[in-house]
Amino acid sequence: MLPHSIPFDAAHPAWDQIPSSAAVFALSGTDPNAEPYVSRTPNLRRRLRRLLDPRADQGKRLQLAGSVARIEFAITGSNFESLLRLYLVTRHFFGERTRKRLHLRAPFLLRMTFENAWPRVYVTHHITKSALDDLYGPFPSRAVAEKFLDDMLNLFKLRRCHEDLHPDPAFPGCVYSEMKKCLAPCFQGCTDRRYSEESASVRAFLRTRGASLVDSLRQERESASALLEFEKAADLHAHLARAEVVAADLPETVRPLAHLDAVIIQPAHDPDHVALFRLAKGALCSPVLYSVAGMRHPNETAGSTSLFAQPVPVFEAVPLDAPAVTLASRDELEQRLDRALAELTPPAKGHAARRPSSAELADFLCLFARWYYRPLSKRTGEIVFADDDGRIPARAVLRCISRVWRAAQTTPGEPAQPRASDVPKASA
Repeated sequence: MLPHSIPFDAAHPAWDQIPSSAAVFALSGTDPNAEPYVSRTPNLRRRLRRLLDPRADQGKRLQLAGSVARIEFAITGSNFESLLRLYLVTRHFFGERTRKRLHLRAPFLLRMTFENAWPRVYVTHHITKSALDDLYGPFPSRAVAEKFLDDMLNLFKLRRCHEDLHPDPAFPGCVYSEMKKCLAPCFQGCTDRRYSEESASVRAFLRTRGASLVDSLRQERESASALLEFEKAADLHAHLARAEVVAADLPETVRPLAHLDAVIIQPAHDPDHVALFRLAKGALCSPVLYSVAGMRHPNETAGSTSLFAQPVPVFEAVPLDAPAVTLASRDELEQRLDRALAELTPPAKGHAARRPSSAELADFLCLFARWYYRPLSKRTGEIVFADDDGRIPARAVLRCISRVWRAAQTTPGEPAQPRASDVPKASA
């Protein structure tokens, strides 16, 4: 799990072999059955010296240096990579206790359930692999998910009750049926076919992020206007305005988990590369390094989206023996990207590689949401979602790669200090 491993001798610590870089590390003791101490840090050498260097003022307090026999570590280039690496290493050593140690909790989602003959939508954070096609998210919080659900259901007439219905004409109904906001299947206020059509419309709204309803209302409004039915066109226009507001409030990450596919671009510990991560069906793949050698980087000051060669200052003398800069062609850059994406592609169904469990999917989504829903000023890296056909747009990824690399070069710095909730406590 951790690529670098060095023995530790408290009498002669080899601090020169420990880099002063951000890393995830594990301290193992002499007892092979003892659990290691696993954590992450923005400066590995400083953190280890603080933990393992004996100090005179410690007196008879616990000296950790005498209990450590080996140091294992992995250099990381971003806060996101540190979080993912810390999770994988902790899960390797501690198994199911990882969730409690790292304070992980599945993000909130919407689920459309078809277990009952009259489907409904509700907020949940319970993830099962069999329901990935009907789970939509992740949302930043329960409050955001509930607000969107309420606003969305105001556009339709799907039921909001959670009981298993047994339609009875003698049932008095509820307040939503009185307000004409529900088709009232509880007292057979609609036919089964009509309710199925409404539930299909809600499902299409969630799958298309609102585009299905917006496009349908626009077409109906134009048809009504062409037929000079202005009152109907006005009602459709008001309904369209409400639908556009609800669709605009939907976070970009909210998609069916079965189709949640994206590439996350992060700085790498190697300054000549960036790290690419793949989010596929809620699972995160290990990073692949993408070389930026020969890439023309965008002139962000000019606001251009094309790839430029970095400008050379006019009054700066260029040595005659300076090495020539070889710029890579677009085909070469896209070929590199295709190879990187091929390495990031998750194993196909039936492949020998182990696929993540439902609990691991929940953990991966938690890590992703923890990174994505940070304030933009504190979030490093970018993300590119797959299009409707499931393809990753190469040009968009290349532009993001260039921006992430340029930002890492112009504003170098250590990843943010880990929060208390991200760092597990040492084992007793």
